[in-house]
Formats: sequence, C-alpha cells, structure tokens
Amino acid sequence: MTLTSDQYLRYARHLTLPEFGEAGQEKLLRASVLLIGAGGLGSPLALYLAAAGVGRIGIMDFDVVDLSNLQRQIMHRSQDVGTPKARSARRAINDLNPGVQVETYEEGITSANALDIIRKYDVVIDGTDNFPTRYLVNDACVMLGKVNIYGSIYRFEGQATVFDPRNGPCYRCLYPEPPSPGEVPSCAEGGVLGVLPGMIAMIQATEAIKAITGIGKPLTGRFLRYDALNMSWRELKLRKDPACPVCSAKPTITKLIDYEQFCGLKRGDSAAAPAEDIGLSVADYAQLRAAGTEHLLLDVREPFELGICQIEGNLNIPLGQVPSRVGELAAWKDKLVVCQCKSGRRSMKALETLKKHGFRKVRNLDGGILAWGEEIDPAITAY
Repeated sequence: MTLTSDQYLRYARHLTLPEFGEAGQEKLLRASVLLIGAGGLGSPLALYLAAAGVGRIGIMDFDVVDLSNLQRQIMHRSQDVGTPKARSARRAINDLNPGVQVETYEEGITSANALDIIRKYDVVIDGTDNFPTRYLVNDACVMLGKVNIYGSIYRFEGQATVFDPRNGPCYRCLYPEPPSPGEVPSCAEGGVLGVLPGMIAMIQATEAIKAITGIGKPLTGRFLRYDALNMSWRELKLRKDPACPVCSAKPTITKLIDYEQFCGLKRGDSAAAPAEDIGLSVADYAQLRAAGTEHLLLDVREPFELGICQIEGNLNIPLGQVPSRVGELAAWKDKLVVCQCKSGRRSMKALETLKKHGFRKVRNLDGGILAWGEEIDPAITAY
C-alpha cells in the first residue's frame, strides 16, 4: 500500500525510525487488533494503538462508563458517564485518528461468541480483570493461533507478558488452575493506583506493535512484574508446559468450555459455599426488612465505601477487622446476622469467620449492595 500525504505527516516520527520506516507503518495500517475490555488497560491501549495507526481496532465491553472509572480510564470523559464504554471508546478513537476503523461489541465475550469474533483479528489484547474471561480468551487464542497480549493490575502492582501459542507458553502454562473463588480481590475491592494501568497498557501496546511489525524481541516466554511503589521491575522466565491441556502437542481441551464453572464462580457467587444454604437474595432480604424481622446487617466494606452508598441500619466492621472485633458481636451469636459488602465476596469471608466463632444464623447477601441497588433501591450508586 502507498501512504497518503496526510499519513506521511501523521506518522512522520515512525517513518524516520530506521527499524520501522514505511514498511512498518504499512503493516500497522493493514493490521487489526481486538481489545477485550475498554477500562483501565483498554483506555490507554485504544488511544496508543489508534495514534500509532493500527488500521482496524475492535472494542469489546458490555459495561457503561461510571464516575469511579474516570480516576484511571483516561479514554472516557465526565460527559460519557452512563454511556456504553465501547461507544465512548469509538468517540475517543475517532477524535484522535479518524483514519482508524473502529468495530464495537457492546457485549461480554463468551464461549458462544469468542471464536467467531477473535478469528477476525490479527492480535488480541486482554484487558479484563477476572479469571473466567482470561482463561476463555487464552483458550480461544490458542485454538485459533492468535497472539494474546496479557496484562493485569492490582493496587500498586502490574504484570504483562505475551502468550504466543506458536512460540511459547500460554496462560494455562502460567496458571494451570484458577485460584479459589474470592481468594484474589478485584481492583474494585482492593483498589488500584490511577496511573498504574497506563504503565502496563503501554507495555501491551508496545508488544502489539512489535508483534504486528516484527521488530524487536517480544515478551514471549518472559513475565514482567512492576512495583509502582518502589519503581522496580522483575522479569521471570516462563516455560511451556508439555502437559498443558490446551497448548501442548496432545491437548485435552479442544473446544471452549463453561469458564465460570471452571473457576467455581457464577454471578453472585464468590466463595465455595458450605453445604447449608447461606445465601440470601436481595428480594428475600427486602421482605425480611419489611416484616421487621430482628437481624444485624453487618457491612464489611471499608468506611469510605459507606460514603458512596449504604443500606440503612448497618453495622460497619471492615473485613480485615472482623477477626479481632468478633467479640463485639457476641450478643448476635444465636440471632440472625446478614453479612453484606459490595458484591458478596468479602461478606462471604466474613460469614466464614463468624461461623468458625460459633455464630449459628449467618447469611450472605447475594450480589451485595450492587444487587440491592439494581433490584431494590435505585438510589444506590453503583461504583
């Protein structure tokens, strides 16, 4: 292909690089990249790849822009709050580089749609924050022979690598089994430094450009860990697992599976439930409150979260303090205690702690305060 005069000007700093030149820019213009997630990682990724001149960018995200996203998701603006993230991403990319073709998918990636969507793109970049999706994206990319550029963030730390099924290990080689449900908090629960996603996303964008143009040494087989607090990097070697169920010579997983089931997690679930029924739906809890049934609502979120939204009449003891403050709840040992957090994960851990200390009537509010806001009280602010 021949660059236009506008493209010569726009990409001039690329063209002056001897290792890159016109050939490299033309490869970018012909390439396609699928971004799975338009949040903390997806935002800078979309902007950098669009600025670099990737010809076609797919944006896949089922969520809408929330005010709490703007601390780190730099692609979105205040006026985008309430707008689907994929739509907001299209606007941002078009504003930056109208020459980029943008394809949006306002849906989550699933076992039903993954192969059909991923096969349309040269490179896939995983910007998601949950284990079922990471395993799904990995398996689909291995089956289709696509490069999968991985990144993750949490609090002050980030990770990045490149999974190329043709030349190195895959995600399952690194993590053969998912962690127990609830064992690893999400960014929403544990927090994240606002600038951290930008650092990891820049690594992912760099690796995508290298994969497309063929320049440099890829991160395949190398795993970068970044500590923002200490401004330090650590590189680990990754090796292909000869017994990997997906990328080995004799795979045992040859089609996409139910990844929520594989990770032991369905919507509203967050930890392996005891044999007895300990979940309480928000509808049932609303009826319980309406009937005036005596109970204690134990909110185990952090104090700042109560400033965003809360259910009236709660007692707040952050999860980390529950073991040391369980004595304060002695009067409720034989009475009904309903544990509640944001989504049901932390409250499940609190429930388990109370059970170990002899509390007999403990229930977990399924879906947490987010479900309460969705189904019962629209005044509750999602965050």
